[in-house]
Amino acid sequence: MRFMTVFVFDLGGVLIKLDVKRCFNAFERLMGEENMRAVLGMDSNGEGVKAVSVASKQLMADFERGLIEPDQFIAQILQYCYPGTTRDDVLEAWMAMLDDLPAERLQFVASLRQKGHPVYLLSNGNDLHFDFINRQYSLDTYFDGLFLSQKMHMSKPEPQIFEAVQKAIGNPQTVVFIDDIQANRQAAEQTVGWQTYASVDELAERLRRKV
Repeated sequence: MRFMTVFVFDLGGVLIKLDVKRCFNAFERLMGEENMRAVLGMDSNGEGVKAVSVASKQLMADFERGLIEPDQFIAQILQYCYPGTTRDDVLEAWMAMLDDLPAERLQFVASLRQKGHPVYLLSNGNDLHFDFINRQYSLDTYFDGLFLSQKMHMSKPEPQIFEAVQKAIGNPQTVVFIDDIQANRQAAEQTVGWQTYASVDELAERLRRKV
């Protein structure tokens, strides 16, 4: 890869580990399996289910796009919870999705930047998760820019989010995008021609073979 290759990293599932099963088990205790499936669209094993209401899908999508505030999101979730459930209970369950961020992954990002490569973050997320992660790991110090769905009011794999990022970073000729979701990788390849990898390990191995 050429010296000025730009690298764009996803956050959840690529840099920070996610524990979806732990999150949904926590919500099951707050609202029961039926509501948990209907509201969050997942079962207690973290597997997707079909029985999700239009309103619930819209709630998640709006929160991801930053169209509703965290307090509004929590208030909506509380409506489906057992009596006596508190805001803090819902917040704790929501944050249970976040696992650790291995130091070697941030070190890898830092090493690319030290070699002169611009590095960016492109994440579908929400303010609750991102603010917590950023307080823990100071992500904004590792990247040249942060592209967050909740700030851009659009999300992957919508073509317009990739077009917006491509334009913002100056339309570089070579962009490498690391995302664990196949649909996101395909959209990036088809929309703006980015090279894609599914994990930091996959990219690191590819770069080692090129040295």
